[in-house]
Amino acid sequence: MNALLRRAVTCGIVAGSLIATAPLAIARPGSRDCFDPAAPATVSERRLDSAVAQEILRRSGFDRFGAKFRHALCAVGSRHTAALLVKAEGIALWRAAVDRVQGRGPAGGDLARADDRPLYWARLELTRSLRQWRPGFPLSGAARTGLIDSMETSSRGQDSVFFPPGLKRVMISGFDPFQLDGDIRRGNPSGANALALDGLILKTPSGPALVRTAMFPVLWGPFEAGMVERAFLPEMPKLDMFTTVSQGRVGRIDIERYNGRWHTGLDNDNETRATTIPVPGGIPTVTPQPEFVPTTLPYERIVAAPTGRFPVFDNTLVTEIQPGATTPVVSPTGPTPGSIARAGGGGSYLSNEIAYRTTLLRDALKLDVPGGHVHTPVLQFAPGNTTAVTDPVFEQNRADIVAQLREIVETALS
Repeated sequence: MNALLRRAVTCGIVAGSLIATAPLAIARPGSRDCFDPAAPATVSERRLDSAVAQEILRRSGFDRFGAKFRHALCAVGSRHTAALLVKAEGIALWRAAVDRVQGRGPAGGDLARADDRPLYWARLELTRSLRQWRPGFPLSGAARTGLIDSMETSSRGQDSVFFPPGLKRVMISGFDPFQLDGDIRRGNPSGANALALDGLILKTPSGPALVRTAMFPVLWGPFEAGMVERAFLPEMPKLDMFTTVSQGRVGRIDIERYNGRWHTGLDNDNETRATTIPVPGGIPTVTPQPEFVPTTLPYERIVAAPTGRFPVFDNTLVTEIQPGATTPVVSPTGPTPGSIARAGGGGSYLSNEIAYRTTLLRDALKLDVPGGHVHTPVLQFAPGNTTAVTDPVFEQNRADIVAQLREIVETALS
Protein backbone atom coordinates (compact mmCIF):
# COMPACT_ATOMS: atom_id res chain seq x y z
CA MET A 1 0.00 0.00 0.00
CA ASN A 2 1.17 3.52 -0.75
CA ALA A 3 2.86 4.89 2.39
CA LEU A 4 0.85 8.13 2.43
CA LEU A 5 -2.41 6.28 1.95
CA ARG A 6 -1.51 3.86 4.75
CA ARG A 7 -0.98 6.81 7.10
CA ALA A 8 -4.27 8.38 6.05
CA VAL A 9 -6.16 5.13 6.50
CA THR A 10 -4.67 4.12 9.83
CA CYS A 11 -4.73 7.58 11.40
CA GLY A 12 -7.38 9.59 9.59
CA ILE A 13 -7.64 13.33 9.49
CA VAL A 14 -10.91 14.91 10.53
CA ALA A 15 -11.25 18.69 10.87
CA GLY A 16 -7.48 19.01 11.06
CA SER A 17 -7.09 16.64 14.02
CA LEU A 18 -5.63 13.16 14.02
CA ILE A 19 -7.92 10.43 15.33
CA ALA A 20 -7.29 6.71 15.63
CA THR A 21 -9.32 4.48 13.36
CA ALA A 22 -9.13 0.93 12.15
CA PRO A 23 -7.34 0.14 8.89
CA LEU A 24 -9.70 -0.05 5.92
CA ALA A 25 -9.68 -2.44 3.00
CA ILE A 26 -8.06 -1.20 -0.18
CA ALA A 27 -9.43 -2.47 -3.48
CA ARG A 28 -7.79 -3.10 -6.85
CA PRO A 29 -4.18 -3.70 -5.70
CA GLY A 30 -1.65 -2.94 -8.37
CA SER A 31 -4.00 -0.82 -10.47
CA ARG A 32 -2.04 2.02 -12.07
CA ASP A 33 -4.58 3.71 -14.31
CA CYS A 34 -8.05 4.53 -13.02
CA PHE A 35 -8.67 7.84 -14.78
CA ASP A 36 -10.73 9.08 -17.67
CA PRO A 37 -8.74 11.86 -19.37
CA ALA A 38 -11.85 12.77 -21.37
CA ALA A 39 -13.79 13.70 -18.23
CA PRO A 40 -14.62 17.41 -18.21
CA ALA A 41 -12.18 19.68 -16.40
CA THR A 42 -12.70 23.27 -15.31
CA VAL A 43 -11.29 26.21 -17.24
CA SER A 44 -8.69 26.65 -14.50
CA GLU A 45 -7.67 22.99 -14.64
CA ARG A 46 -7.29 23.06 -18.42
CA ARG A 47 -4.58 25.70 -18.05
CA LEU A 48 -2.44 23.01 -16.39
CA ASP A 49 -1.46 21.77 -19.84
CA SER A 50 0.39 25.01 -20.57
CA ALA A 51 4.19 25.01 -20.68
CA VAL A 52 4.33 27.72 -17.99
CA ALA A 53 2.28 25.75 -15.48
CA GLN A 54 4.38 22.64 -16.03
CA GLU A 55 7.62 24.62 -15.72
CA ILE A 56 6.54 26.14 -12.40
CA LEU A 57 5.61 22.70 -11.06
CA ARG A 58 8.86 21.13 -12.27
CA ARG A 59 11.14 23.92 -11.04
CA SER A 60 9.57 23.88 -7.57
CA GLY A 61 9.42 20.11 -7.16
CA PHE A 62 5.65 20.36 -6.72
CA ASP A 63 5.08 18.14 -9.75
CA ARG A 64 5.56 15.25 -7.30
CA PHE A 65 2.15 15.81 -5.70
CA GLY A 66 0.09 14.99 -8.77
CA ALA A 67 1.80 11.68 -9.60
CA LYS A 68 1.75 10.51 -5.98
CA PHE A 69 -1.91 11.39 -5.54
CA ARG A 70 -2.99 9.64 -8.71
CA HIS A 71 -1.15 6.48 -7.71
CA ALA A 72 -2.79 6.55 -4.27
CA LEU A 73 -6.28 7.14 -5.70
CA CYS A 74 -6.05 4.01 -7.81
CA ALA A 75 -5.58 1.97 -4.63
CA VAL A 76 -8.61 3.40 -2.81
CA GLY A 77 -11.45 0.97 -2.21
CA SER A 78 -14.11 3.01 -0.41
CA ARG A 79 -15.54 6.51 -0.10
CA HIS A 80 -14.41 6.71 3.51
CA THR A 81 -10.83 5.89 2.59
CA ALA A 82 -11.01 8.39 -0.28
CA ALA A 83 -12.14 11.11 2.14
CA LEU A 84 -9.22 10.38 4.47
CA LEU A 85 -6.74 10.39 1.61
CA VAL A 86 -8.03 13.66 0.16
CA LYS A 87 -7.90 15.42 3.52
CA ALA A 88 -4.39 14.11 4.23
CA GLU A 89 -3.07 15.11 0.81
CA GLY A 90 -4.67 18.54 0.95
CA ILE A 91 -3.15 19.35 4.32
CA ALA A 92 0.20 17.93 3.20
CA LEU A 93 0.19 20.20 0.15
CA TRP A 94 -0.59 23.27 2.26
CA ARG A 95 2.13 22.44 4.79
CA ALA A 96 4.65 21.78 2.03
CA ALA A 97 3.89 25.17 0.46
CA VAL A 98 4.21 26.99 3.79
CA ASP A 99 7.42 25.12 4.65
CA ARG A 100 8.96 25.85 1.27
CA VAL A 101 8.26 29.58 1.50
CA GLN A 102 9.49 29.74 5.09
CA GLY A 103 12.73 27.90 4.31
CA ARG A 104 12.10 24.51 5.88
CA GLY A 105 13.30 21.42 4.03
CA PRO A 106 14.77 21.22 0.54
CA ALA A 107 13.62 23.75 -2.03
CA GLY A 108 12.86 20.97 -4.53
CA GLY A 109 14.03 23.01 -7.50
CA ASP A 110 15.57 26.29 -8.59
CA LEU A 111 12.40 28.40 -8.41
CA ALA A 112 12.57 30.95 -5.59
CA ARG A 113 11.20 29.64 -2.32
CA ALA A 114 8.95 32.68 -1.82
CA ASP A 115 6.87 31.85 -4.91
CA ASP A 116 3.15 31.25 -4.32
CA ARG A 117 2.45 29.72 -7.73
CA PRO A 118 3.55 26.10 -7.09
CA LEU A 119 0.71 25.68 -4.57
CA TYR A 120 -1.85 26.97 -7.06
CA TRP A 121 -0.84 24.73 -9.93
CA ALA A 122 -0.30 21.64 -7.75
CA ARG A 123 -3.78 22.02 -6.25
CA LEU A 124 -5.29 22.11 -9.72
CA GLU A 125 -3.51 18.85 -10.55
CA LEU A 126 -5.14 17.21 -7.56
CA THR A 127 -8.64 18.54 -8.22
CA ARG A 128 -8.42 17.53 -11.89
CA SER A 129 -7.37 14.05 -10.83
CA LEU A 130 -10.44 13.81 -8.60
CA ARG A 131 -12.64 14.93 -11.48
CA GLN A 132 -11.16 12.29 -13.80
CA TRP A 133 -10.98 9.49 -11.23
CA ARG A 134 -12.95 6.32 -11.99
CA PRO A 135 -12.98 4.31 -8.75
CA GLY A 136 -13.89 0.65 -8.48
CA PHE A 137 -16.96 1.48 -6.38
CA PRO A 138 -20.03 3.68 -6.90
CA LEU A 139 -19.30 7.38 -6.48
CA SER A 140 -22.15 9.84 -6.97
CA GLY A 141 -21.66 13.28 -8.42
CA ALA A 142 -22.40 14.82 -5.03
CA ALA A 143 -19.81 12.60 -3.34
CA ARG A 144 -17.18 13.53 -5.92
CA THR A 145 -17.97 17.21 -5.43
CA GLY A 146 -17.58 16.72 -1.69
CA LEU A 147 -14.11 15.25 -2.19
CA ILE A 148 -13.11 18.15 -4.45
CA ASP A 149 -14.43 20.67 -1.91
CA SER A 150 -12.44 18.93 0.83
CA MET A 151 -9.29 19.16 -1.27
CA GLU A 152 -9.95 22.85 -1.89
CA THR A 153 -10.38 23.80 1.76
CA SER A 154 -7.64 21.58 3.21
CA SER A 155 -4.99 22.58 0.66
CA ARG A 156 -5.76 26.27 1.27
CA GLY A 157 -5.08 26.13 5.01
CA GLN A 158 -8.74 26.74 5.80
CA ASP A 159 -8.91 23.53 7.87
CA SER A 160 -5.67 24.30 9.73
CA VAL A 161 -6.54 27.56 11.49
CA PHE A 162 -5.89 26.80 15.15
CA PHE A 163 -4.86 29.13 17.98
CA PRO A 164 -3.46 27.82 21.26
CA PRO A 165 -4.31 29.74 24.43
CA GLY A 166 -2.09 32.50 25.75
CA LEU A 167 -1.38 34.36 22.50
CA LYS A 168 -3.05 37.18 20.63
CA ARG A 169 -4.81 35.87 17.53
CA VAL A 170 -4.48 37.30 14.04
CA MET A 171 -6.09 35.81 10.91
CA ILE A 172 -4.97 36.85 7.43
CA SER A 173 -6.16 35.68 4.03
CA GLY A 174 -4.58 35.59 0.58
CA PHE A 175 -5.71 34.85 -2.98
CA ASP A 176 -4.75 32.61 -5.88
CA PRO A 177 -3.19 34.13 -9.01
CA PHE A 178 -5.79 35.54 -11.40
CA GLN A 179 -6.25 37.08 -14.87
CA LEU A 180 -4.20 34.19 -16.21
CA ASP A 181 -5.58 34.42 -19.72
CA GLY A 182 -3.82 37.77 -19.91
CA ASP A 183 -0.51 36.39 -18.60
CA ILE A 184 -0.39 32.83 -17.33
CA ARG A 185 2.87 33.55 -15.48
CA ARG A 186 1.14 35.75 -12.92
CA GLY A 187 1.57 35.24 -9.20
CA ASN A 188 -0.30 36.91 -6.36
CA PRO A 189 1.65 38.69 -3.59
CA SER A 190 -1.28 38.24 -1.21
CA GLY A 191 -0.87 34.48 -1.58
CA ALA A 192 2.88 34.74 -1.08
CA ASN A 193 2.19 36.80 2.04
CA ALA A 194 -0.20 34.16 3.42
CA LEU A 195 2.41 31.43 2.97
CA ALA A 196 5.15 33.59 4.50
CA LEU A 197 3.16 34.55 7.63
CA ASP A 198 1.29 31.36 8.55
CA GLY A 199 2.34 30.24 12.02
CA LEU A 200 4.57 33.23 12.73
CA ILE A 201 4.58 34.79 16.18
CA LEU A 202 4.86 38.57 16.10
CA LYS A 203 5.91 40.74 19.04
CA THR A 204 3.44 43.41 20.12
CA PRO A 205 3.43 45.84 23.07
CA SER A 206 0.68 43.76 24.71
CA GLY A 207 2.29 40.38 24.11
CA PRO A 208 3.04 37.88 21.33
CA ALA A 209 0.55 37.42 18.50
CA LEU A 210 0.18 34.23 16.46
CA VAL A 211 -0.70 34.65 12.78
CA ARG A 212 -2.78 32.06 10.99
CA THR A 213 -3.53 32.35 7.29
CA ALA A 214 -5.74 30.81 4.65
CA MET A 215 -5.92 31.05 0.87
CA PHE A 216 -9.03 31.67 -1.22
CA PRO A 217 -9.90 31.03 -4.88
CA VAL A 218 -10.71 33.68 -7.44
CA LEU A 219 -14.04 31.98 -8.14
CA TRP A 220 -17.58 33.21 -7.59
CA GLY A 221 -19.18 29.86 -6.74
CA PRO A 222 -17.26 29.02 -3.54
CA PHE A 223 -17.83 32.54 -2.20
CA GLU A 224 -21.56 32.33 -2.84
CA ALA A 225 -21.62 28.93 -1.10
CA GLY A 226 -20.15 30.46 2.08
CA MET A 227 -16.49 29.42 1.90
CA VAL A 228 -15.28 32.71 3.39
CA GLU A 229 -17.69 32.70 6.32
CA ARG A 230 -17.08 29.02 7.11
CA ALA A 231 -13.34 29.68 7.28
CA PHE A 232 -13.57 32.79 9.47
CA LEU A 233 -16.62 32.11 11.64
CA PRO A 234 -15.13 29.55 14.08
CA GLU A 235 -12.29 31.89 15.08
CA MET A 236 -13.79 35.35 14.48
CA PRO A 237 -15.19 35.84 18.03
CA LYS A 238 -11.75 35.16 19.52
CA LEU A 239 -9.59 37.17 17.11
CA ASP A 240 -7.57 40.23 18.08
CA MET A 241 -7.32 41.32 14.45
CA PHE A 242 -8.07 40.07 10.95
CA THR A 243 -7.27 41.35 7.51
CA THR A 244 -8.06 40.10 4.07
CA VAL A 245 -5.39 40.84 1.46
CA SER A 246 -5.40 40.89 -2.33
CA GLN A 247 -3.46 42.32 -5.26
CA GLY A 248 -4.68 45.77 -6.25
CA ARG A 249 -3.14 48.75 -8.00
CA VAL A 250 0.28 49.43 -9.49
CA GLY A 251 2.90 50.91 -7.18
CA ARG A 252 0.73 51.50 -4.09
CA ILE A 253 -0.89 49.87 -1.07
CA ASP A 254 -4.46 50.74 -0.13
CA ILE A 255 -6.28 50.32 3.16
CA GLU A 256 -9.82 50.06 1.80
CA ARG A 257 -12.15 52.12 3.99
CA TYR A 258 -15.49 50.83 2.62
CA ASN A 259 -16.54 47.46 1.19
CA GLY A 260 -19.53 47.38 -1.16
CA ARG A 261 -22.44 44.96 -1.63
CA TRP A 262 -21.97 44.37 -5.37
CA HIS A 263 -19.86 41.97 -7.40
CA THR A 264 -18.91 41.91 -11.07
CA GLY A 265 -16.28 40.53 -13.42
CA LEU A 266 -14.81 37.33 -14.86
CA ASP A 267 -13.37 34.83 -12.40
CA ASN A 268 -10.65 32.22 -13.02
CA ASP A 269 -13.17 29.87 -14.66
CA ASN A 270 -14.40 32.72 -16.87
CA GLU A 271 -17.74 32.93 -15.08
CA THR A 272 -19.20 36.38 -14.60
CA ARG A 273 -21.49 38.12 -12.13
CA ALA A 274 -23.30 41.45 -11.89
CA THR A 275 -25.48 41.20 -8.77
CA THR A 276 -25.62 42.05 -5.10
CA ILE A 277 -23.45 39.83 -2.89
CA PRO A 278 -25.59 36.99 -1.50
CA VAL A 279 -25.14 35.67 2.04
CA PRO A 280 -26.00 31.95 2.24
CA GLY A 281 -28.50 30.61 4.75
CA GLY A 282 -27.23 29.69 8.18
CA ILE A 283 -24.57 32.42 8.19
CA PRO A 284 -24.91 35.24 10.76
CA THR A 285 -25.61 38.50 8.99
CA VAL A 286 -27.01 41.99 9.43
CA THR A 287 -30.62 42.61 8.42
CA PRO A 288 -31.24 44.48 6.24
CA GLN A 289 -27.95 43.75 4.52
CA PRO A 290 -25.98 47.03 4.36
CA GLU A 291 -24.79 48.50 1.08
CA PHE A 292 -21.38 49.38 2.53
CA VAL A 293 -19.44 47.99 5.50
CA PRO A 294 -16.47 49.96 6.87
CA THR A 295 -13.03 48.81 7.88
CA THR A 296 -12.09 48.84 11.56
CA LEU A 297 -8.37 48.55 10.86
CA PRO A 298 -6.39 51.47 12.37
CA TYR A 299 -5.90 53.05 8.94
CA GLU A 300 -4.61 56.38 10.22
CA ARG A 301 -1.83 54.69 12.17
CA ILE A 302 -0.96 52.40 9.25
CA VAL A 303 -0.82 55.23 6.70
CA ALA A 304 1.39 57.34 8.98
CA ALA A 305 3.90 54.56 9.72
CA PRO A 306 7.09 54.02 7.65
CA THR A 307 6.23 50.45 6.69
CA GLY A 308 8.24 50.07 3.48
CA ARG A 309 8.93 50.95 -0.12
CA PHE A 310 5.37 51.48 -1.39
CA PRO A 311 3.18 54.46 -0.43
CA VAL A 312 0.15 53.48 1.67
CA PHE A 313 -3.21 55.20 1.24
CA ASP A 314 -6.45 55.43 3.19
CA ASN A 315 -8.74 54.81 0.24
CA THR A 316 -12.22 56.25 0.79
CA LEU A 317 -13.39 56.11 -2.83
CA VAL A 318 -16.60 54.19 -3.65
CA THR A 319 -18.97 53.88 -6.60
CA GLU A 320 -22.64 54.31 -5.74
CA ILE A 321 -26.10 55.06 -7.04
CA GLN A 322 -27.17 58.03 -4.96
CA PRO A 323 -30.72 58.40 -3.61
CA GLY A 324 -33.15 59.33 -6.39
CA ALA A 325 -30.60 58.59 -9.13
CA THR A 326 -30.21 55.68 -11.56
CA THR A 327 -26.65 56.13 -12.80
CA PRO A 328 -23.60 55.08 -10.74
CA VAL A 329 -21.19 57.85 -9.77
CA VAL A 330 -17.81 57.84 -8.04
CA SER A 331 -17.74 59.34 -4.56
CA PRO A 332 -14.15 60.02 -3.46
CA THR A 333 -15.03 60.54 0.22
CA GLY A 334 -17.15 57.47 0.91
CA PRO A 335 -20.80 56.49 0.53
CA THR A 336 -23.69 58.91 0.59
CA PRO A 337 -26.35 58.00 3.18
CA GLY A 338 -29.04 55.88 1.52
CA SER A 339 -27.01 55.13 -1.64
CA ILE A 340 -26.78 51.76 -3.40
CA ALA A 341 -23.33 50.18 -3.75
CA ARG A 342 -21.75 49.48 -7.11
CA ALA A 343 -18.13 49.23 -5.87
CA GLY A 344 -16.25 49.54 -2.62
CA GLY A 345 -12.83 51.09 -2.32
CA GLY A 346 -11.43 47.76 -3.46
CA GLY A 347 -13.66 47.67 -6.55
CA SER A 348 -16.41 45.12 -7.17
CA TYR A 349 -14.34 41.98 -7.69
CA LEU A 350 -13.60 39.14 -5.28
CA SER A 351 -11.17 41.26 -3.27
CA ASN A 352 -13.99 43.63 -2.35
CA GLU A 353 -16.26 40.64 -1.77
CA ILE A 354 -14.01 38.87 0.75
CA ALA A 355 -13.67 42.17 2.60
CA TYR A 356 -17.43 42.73 2.56
CA ARG A 357 -18.15 39.22 3.79
CA THR A 358 -15.65 39.26 6.66
CA THR A 359 -16.48 42.76 7.90
CA LEU A 360 -20.21 41.99 7.64
CA LEU A 361 -19.61 38.85 9.69
CA ARG A 362 -17.75 40.96 12.26
CA ASP A 363 -20.74 43.28 12.56
CA ALA A 364 -23.27 40.44 12.61
CA LEU A 365 -21.43 38.97 15.59
CA LYS A 366 -21.29 42.45 17.22
CA LEU A 367 -17.53 42.28 17.63
CA ASP A 368 -15.25 45.19 18.47
CA VAL A 369 -12.19 43.90 16.61
CA PRO A 370 -9.90 45.54 14.04
CA GLY A 371 -10.65 44.07 10.63
CA GLY A 372 -10.63 45.10 7.00
CA HIS A 373 -8.87 44.79 3.67
CA VAL A 374 -5.39 45.64 2.38
CA HIS A 375 -4.68 45.90 -1.34
CA THR A 376 -1.08 45.19 -2.38
CA PRO A 377 0.75 46.64 -5.38
CA VAL A 378 0.60 44.66 -8.61
CA LEU A 379 3.44 42.13 -8.72
CA GLN A 380 5.38 43.05 -11.87
CA PHE A 381 8.09 41.37 -13.91
CA ALA A 382 11.17 43.20 -15.13
CA PRO A 383 10.51 45.54 -18.05
CA GLY A 384 10.96 43.61 -21.25
CA ASN A 385 10.40 40.17 -19.69
CA THR A 386 7.46 38.74 -21.59
CA THR A 387 8.30 35.02 -21.46
CA ALA A 388 10.40 33.98 -18.44
CA VAL A 389 8.42 32.68 -15.45
CA THR A 390 10.61 34.65 -13.04
CA ASP A 391 13.37 37.24 -12.91
CA PRO A 392 15.27 39.19 -10.22
CA VAL A 393 12.96 42.21 -10.44
CA PHE A 394 9.86 40.03 -10.03
CA GLU A 395 11.37 38.31 -7.01
CA GLN A 396 12.51 41.56 -5.39
CA ASN A 397 9.10 43.13 -5.92
CA ARG A 398 7.45 40.17 -4.23
CA ALA A 399 9.91 40.24 -1.31
CA ASP A 400 9.35 43.97 -0.78
CA ILE A 401 5.56 43.64 -0.85
CA VAL A 402 5.52 40.74 1.62
CA ALA A 403 7.95 42.49 3.97
CA GLN A 404 5.82 45.64 3.94
CA LEU A 405 2.62 43.68 4.60
CA ARG A 406 4.24 42.18 7.69
CA GLU A 407 5.16 45.68 8.87
CA ILE A 408 1.59 46.80 8.30
CA VAL A 409 0.26 43.92 10.41
CA GLU A 410 2.72 44.71 13.19
CA THR A 411 1.82 48.41 13.03
CA ALA A 412 -1.89 47.60 13.27
CA LEU A 413 -1.28 45.34 16.27
CA SER A 414 0.73 48.00 18.07
